[in-house]
Amino acid sequence: MLENHEGQQVPQVVFPVRQNHQWVTRCSDDIFNGKTVIVFSLPGAFTPTCSSTHVPRYNQLADTFKQHGVDEIVCVSVNDSFVMNAWQEQQQADKISFLPDGNTDFTRGMGMLVAKNDLGFGERSWRYSMLVKDGVIEKMFIEPDLPGDPFEVSDADTMLHYIAPEAAAPANVTIFTRPGCPFCVKAKELLKDAGMDYDELVLNRDFMESTIRAISGETTVPQVFIDGQRIGGSDQLAQYLAADNPIAA
Repeated sequence: MLENHEGQQVPQVVFPVRQNHQWVTRCSDDIFNGKTVIVFSLPGAFTPTCSSTHVPRYNQLADTFKQHGVDEIVCVSVNDSFVMNAWQEQQQADKISFLPDGNTDFTRGMGMLVAKNDLGFGERSWRYSMLVKDGVIEKMFIEPDLPGDPFEVSDADTMLHYIAPEAAAPANVTIFTRPGCPFCVKAKELLKDAGMDYDELVLNRDFMESTIRAISGETTVPQVFIDGQRIGGSDQLAQYLAADNPIAA
């Protein structure tokens, strides 16, 4: 049975972390004392759910969490620091701290260490998230004890709803661009001025011309999409933002 540790102190451990080609240590006191910290823990770096959803959404909502008093967001996994660093770089998740729990000290102390021998993983962390204030666990969201890797309650949106029920999550914005395109530069500047984070996909690096034709019916760039709605190029984006659209607000 996976135990809920709300009201208890986090485990006192030391995390060996590789930074700038040197070993440094981060201990529990450094991470949690006097701070409000979100921790989410998962089975492994580079695994599908962790890479496609869990990490990206926490990184996307990091600024929103900060506006509501969160000092740091920490991702913990039973992996070594080299793997965690490579994963953070691949995910471009610069708003999250990645902590390697290769010795399982933190995960074991949380009572969340589970056997994943059937997958060749050995012992790994069960998927959960928690809100920690000054080293004390205020709230835990533990995935149900079901076969496989359930992902129902430890997501970033559930945590945001707990911390700030009335807070609006930022819009999902994607912009298709090509190198050297002045209209693409203009569109990105418009989004930046509007305070809207975006994912950028670059022609011949992240997609081919046939891709943008298939999803937008156009071959020109930029093409901006907001929450699944095609806005269009830079002129259409300027009109959209000028219309005092509630998404941009």
